[in-house]
Amino acid sequence: MVEKRLRVPPELAVRVPAHTMRETTEKIFEALGMPEEHARQAAQVLIWADLRGIESHGVSNMMPFYVRGLQEGGINPRPAPQITRERAGTATIDDDRGLGLATGPAAMRLAIEKAKTCGIGCVSVLNSRHFGAAGYHAAMALEHDMIGLSMTVGGWQVLPTFGAKPMVGLNPIGVAVPSRSQAPFIFDASMSSVAGNKIRLAQRLGAEVGPGWVAEADGTPVMSLAAVPSEFHMLPVGATREIGSHKGYSLAMMVEFLTAFLSGAGARLGPGANVSHHFLAYSVDAFTDIEPFKDEVDKYLAAIRTTPTAPGHDRVIYAGVEMQENLEERSRTGIPYHRDVVEYFKTTATGLGIAHRL
Repeated sequence: MVEKRLRVPPELAVRVPAHTMRETTEKIFEALGMPEEHARQAAQVLIWADLRGIESHGVSNMMPFYVRGLQEGGINPRPAPQITRERAGTATIDDDRGLGLATGPAAMRLAIEKAKTCGIGCVSVLNSRHFGAAGYHAAMALEHDMIGLSMTVGGWQVLPTFGAKPMVGLNPIGVAVPSRSQAPFIFDASMSSVAGNKIRLAQRLGAEVGPGWVAEADGTPVMSLAAVPSEFHMLPVGATREIGSHKGYSLAMMVEFLTAFLSGAGARLGPGANVSHHFLAYSVDAFTDIEPFKDEVDKYLAAIRTTPTAPGHDRVIYAGVEMQENLEERSRTGIPYHRDVVEYFKTTATGLGIAHRL
């Protein structure tokens, strides 16, 4: 979730209905060669993020990279993914350089189908490209009364503890747990101190980076509010050894093992386009009865929300609460985009000969 100071200031925001931005995004993807079904799915992932306040993985940050990748050939607009290895509960897919926004959901659906039979379904993907918000893929399991988990290798930008050279990716993890009446638990976070895209948001808005977000070029952590350095590296969750960076950096390594290694893509020893994903679905009824499970989840989530607050705070929440609140508010009032983002979409659409309603 993007913190308040990195959100678009009201005086610079243009409220756009979700369906309008989704339609324009779909048309751009189609104009760049993607089939209609893939374009629709890719746009859905991006708007899902924007509606829930995950601007770091919405259209404003990501579309310029996707457009450039499709135009320059780094992303295959019409991939033919192939299952290269399969068992009853597992599969490995070669994604043929497809955009993970479009092809990742199909892999998660396969994991869900396998979980219906085996209790657990796990799909590993290699030779892919960026898949957007990890939470989207994990949350696909919720409507099937399953726990969903997704992860992907991110940009090669994160320092190991005590290191001065990036050796792991941003490597987000998404987890979604079904509930009954409480907002579902949906965790979506990179194993870096913050999502790398938040640094771009800070640069766009002229905002400072927070303590422990980045390090100087020589690896020295920046531990106070500061402007984005001209050259920097991302720090892992925990920032420094004293406050737990070894945990964040080890979790980032775990993602490398479960994505790049398990898919057969192999070790990443530097930046590159080959992206790997990992999708996992747990069918709750393979382990316990679903209705009591949901009751207990609701009881626990409600207890979290009624926890006594520390001084200076007015409530306690969990991952997923603000997503639900943003979804309800933005569905009514539109998604707030920086006016420069709206202009980018207008210019891009016009350049591709696309009519739009922005």
